[in-house]
Amino acid sequence: MNAHTAPVVNWLAINAAETARVIETSIRSQVLSTLKRKGVVLGLSGGIDSSVVAALCVNALGPERVLALIMPERECSDDSERLGHVAANFLQIRTETEDITNILEHTGCYRRRDAAIRCLVPEFGPNHKCKLVMANLADGARYAVPSLIVQSPDGKQQKLRLTAQTYLEIVAATSFKQRTRKMMEYYYADRLQYAVAGTPNRLEFDQGFFVKNGDGTADLKPIAHLYKTQVYQLAEFFNLPDEIRERPSTTDTFSLSQSQEEFFFAVPHKTLDLCLYGKNHSIPPSEVAEVTGLNVEHIVAIYEAIDLKRRATTYLHQYPLLVEDVSEILGQCTRINSLR
Repeated sequence: MNAHTAPVVNWLAINAAETARVIETSIRSQVLSTLKRKGVVLGLSGGIDSSVVAALCVNALGPERVLALIMPERECSDDSERLGHVAANFLQIRTETEDITNILEHTGCYRRRDAAIRCLVPEFGPNHKCKLVMANLADGARYAVPSLIVQSPDGKQQKLRLTAQTYLEIVAATSFKQRTRKMMEYYYADRLQYAVAGTPNRLEFDQGFFVKNGDGTADLKPIAHLYKTQVYQLAEFFNLPDEIRERPSTTDTFSLSQSQEEFFFAVPHKTLDLCLYGKNHSIPPSEVAEVTGLNVEHIVAIYEAIDLKRRATTYLHQYPLLVEDVSEILGQCTRINSLR
């Protein structure tokens, strides 16, 4: 693994040619011809991924055919709503703002999560804050074990080991947020006869960092083939505002500030890009270790974690299971549509 193959140094050289490929052979063709939709709607958080997807869609379809939804709730960062507008204004696209707090309250999102946390912290209440974190594999942790960080109203924090059941209950409750946002996206998509554009990059798509029927659902996913480092390069190519390009990746799911690395990946994205690239291209851990500066043992642990996440999240990628194959019927529908 050297400077010519290491993706962090010089991937495929993300440039006008790659941008044109995504725009012309993917987004434009998929939306207008395959899906037969008039435009695209997407959730815009002001993060690097959603901003780049919005930029790609604007270049493919024109700003008048792109609608950005900004969907804050009471626990998300103020920066998300603000930077969502910054990105939309830069790209000159329409926005709709939908505060989803009331929906989350009525579905019991906060109540169910807080009840799960009170199994560990009985005094946990509305004035407390929390987040989930994983042990960092790049720092030598052997397994990415989840823990809960709770902050009391006086600012004191405590870190608690989670039982599997409590962890699942917390994640299940917070997943209402992603599913509610996706419900809003499809409401506007149905109204306008638009397609829904998803925003997962390759790390998120490969490792299952999404909610089934939440942010994992979309009609097209324009950057799912791009490593996170490539997405940053594309943001630079589009000259997106500095504060968007420099913003750390966040989950924006819990009341305490939290990075994607803390919550799920357990490895910095630049390192994980290299490790996933190495894993995908059968590059020995010793060569990846030279490029990343980590010990071989760390790379082996990260390789194992990549496989583990792939196995554990296979369910998220699966289509609904059928009693028998109906692909012939689907094929007939496709042929009929192609004749119209």
